[in-house]
Amino acid sequence: MHFRTFDTQIYINRRQVLRSKVESGIILLMGNHEAPMNYRDNTYPFRQDSTFLYYFGLDVAGLAAIIDVDSGEEIIFGTELTIDDIVWTGPLPTISELGATVGIHKTKDFALLGDMLSKAKSASRQIHFLPPYRHDNLIRISTWLDVPVGVTGAMASLSLIKAIIAQRAIKENCEIDEIHKAVHITVDMHLAAMKNALPGMKEYEVAARVHQEALKAGGDLAFATILTVNGETLHNHYHGNTIKEGQMILCDAGAENDMHYAGDMTCTFPVGKSFTEKQKDIYNIVLHTHEAAVKMLRPGITYKEVYLKACENIFSGLKSLGITKGDPAEAVDAGAHAMFFQCGLGHMMGLDVHDMEDLGEQYVGYTDAMSKSTQFGIKSLRLGRELETGFVLTVEPGIYFIPTLIDQWHAAGKFKDFIDYSKLEAYRDFSGIRVEEDFVITDTGSQLLGRSLPKTVAEIEEVRGRVF
Repeated sequence: MHFRTFDTQIYINRRQVLRSKVESGIILLMGNHEAPMNYRDNTYPFRQDSTFLYYFGLDVAGLAAIIDVDSGEEIIFGTELTIDDIVWTGPLPTISELGATVGIHKTKDFALLGDMLSKAKSASRQIHFLPPYRHDNLIRISTWLDVPVGVTGAMASLSLIKAIIAQRAIKENCEIDEIHKAVHITVDMHLAAMKNALPGMKEYEVAARVHQEALKAGGDLAFATILTVNGETLHNHYHGNTIKEGQMILCDAGAENDMHYAGDMTCTFPVGKSFTEKQKDIYNIVLHTHEAAVKMLRPGITYKEVYLKACENIFSGLKSLGITKGDPAEAVDAGAHAMFFQCGLGHMMGLDVHDMEDLGEQYVGYTDAMSKSTQFGIKSLRLGRELETGFVLTVEPGIYFIPTLIDQWHAAGKFKDFIDYSKLEAYRDFSGIRVEEDFVITDTGSQLLGRSLPKTVAEIEEVRGRVF
């Protein structure tokens, strides 16, 4: 096999736990298929479904599995290679050989899955499946269950969704070890950016070095790299700018290791040897906010509390520069902080960089008793729920000066009791700054994942000074 798995018993135990949390019926877990990029044989890099990986560990295209909650039967469905396939792929394990590595001893041809599900439905058995995020799997499930494509997603099993989230949210020690590895690679990616960026280069030249570190370690990118001199654009995937002295680079990048566990970090550093005084002022506000948020991490606190305190700290820091005014708590309650901090503070991380987001942000980051806000700014908080031991999450405060937002709010006179627009005008072309690290929640607090990346002004300037 060309992929690593955990010990067989880990997958057996995970499936047993899942079966115990679902009352009755059949659990259907879909793997992913190859996805054509521009014609059938030229595919995007294959990425297995994360939930399928969690319970079955098989990083192979074209698989699906069922778990019969009532009988305990477990079956993997796949299509055996023909000689026509083998001349292109070389010899590969059979479906039964693959299944045996993860404790599955019954396999069937993929073409038989639809008929089995149809018979189960006819027998009034409940079929539990997850919301399909790929259209090919959506169409398959729609066809097998004989329901319209447009309503198939809404028929996904809420009890299965909640059971899987409850299980995957608490990371096992073996998973934490893999995430450590992914974050170690991620640190190397960011150091590559810091050590290779020079005035006159294109952003894509630096981004290429970042990607190289992931590939060199046997992994790949966990998500499309953000590497930009326009850090105020939160998800900026354009890499065509020429970087210039006096600018800053915001690099948000993460590795996915060979078992598909993710890292996700952000660093912000000057294109030249050092930050300007203005850049230092804003950077230190973000860094202080980051460090204060990390100190708050512990089981029992809600991440929404940590976020709101971070918002107050950002507002207070900007107040010291005369950009904001008034009471920080009142300003945050009103939503004035969102002029500068429009996104959330962080998210769960694991087999997905935004872990389990395909299962529904409300269920992953919130609870039945806590719903997401609809207010601009806080509505982007992906994680608000109470933290538990074993959660893995990011902490990523930032300050972003978005000219369009400044103009719109200024014209409307919005939050003029909290924002000094005359002082803010001097920062409209400032760009943005973010500091992000990854943590696991422990019994008494939190632990940094991976090794520390240079993040104080002095540490960053020391690295940058050696580049020139």
